[in-house]
Amino acid sequence: MKREGYNLIIILGPTASGKTGIAARLARDLGSEVISADSRQVYRGMDLGTGKDISEFMVDGVAVPCHLIDIVDTDHEFNLFEYQKMFYRCFSEISERGITPIMAGGTGLYIEAVVKDYRMLEVPENSSLRGELQKMDMDAMRDRLFKSNPALHNTTDTQDRGRLIRAIEIAEHSKMREFAEKIEHPLINPFIIGIRWERSVLRDRITERLKKRIDMGMIEEVKNLHDQGVSWERLDSFGLEYRYVSRYLQGKMDFEEMFRQLNTRIHQFSKRQMTWFRRMERRGIVIHWMDNADYASIKRLVKEHVG
Repeated sequence: MKREGYNLIIILGPTASGKTGIAARLARDLGSEVISADSRQVYRGMDLGTGKDISEFMVDGVAVPCHLIDIVDTDHEFNLFEYQKMFYRCFSEISERGITPIMAGGTGLYIEAVVKDYRMLEVPENSSLRGELQKMDMDAMRDRLFKSNPALHNTTDTQDRGRLIRAIEIAEHSKMREFAEKIEHPLINPFIIGIRWERSVLRDRITERLKKRIDMGMIEEVKNLHDQGVSWERLDSFGLEYRYVSRYLQGKMDFEEMFRQLNTRIHQFSKRQMTWFRRMERRGIVIHWMDNADYASIKRLVKEHVG
């Protein structure tokens, strides 16, 4: 059954599917603007490794506005709450100008948080609490956590000191919800298009893109980030390209091993993205799948349903 009143177009797909280029062209043709849905492209200085493809936002000589890219430094722990809050702000501002925004990306959690209207409260870091907890042993902290949250089910957080501190921080903050910031949730009625390729074709696209990024200076990008003060541990936490290039730069593996392992991990990541999107469909989210990034068909579909 056709839904009316779509106020957001979403272009999603696995890595290397071409969703960024599709979204940019569509935005150019519709006079729209793109809101990124990528958990790593929010970081400044992380360009080739995250596949920002900024050049794709220049279409027919016209710069397409794109939001939520390059908004925080690498020492900032960006989170889902911040993303949702910033997305809603962008969405409302663009919509108020009579424009239907286009969300584009592959971070399924970010997309689902908007589509399913996750309700979250911000839990900021509490430096005084953290200082107090640092003086406690693990058993004492576990006792404190269970007193704050007797119904705790995820005991994984009790095995790692850093995660245990954060779990206590969240549990104790949740007792003071009246002080937590609430997000204004606009009504979202999305029309979602998924970009997919035959598996072997996508594998080739992933491998070729990785080679291209290395040729363009991805290794140098990671080295520069470290030279600027980003620790190897922090780079490792960003996963994929930053993790394996960091290991190569530290002499933990040679170039061939780095490329082979990284290429394999990106393929696995692509599969996990598709698994997430299928899970979204099982939860009742309608995704209109289009093969091979066929732009003419995608544009026609949008015109038919969104106008």
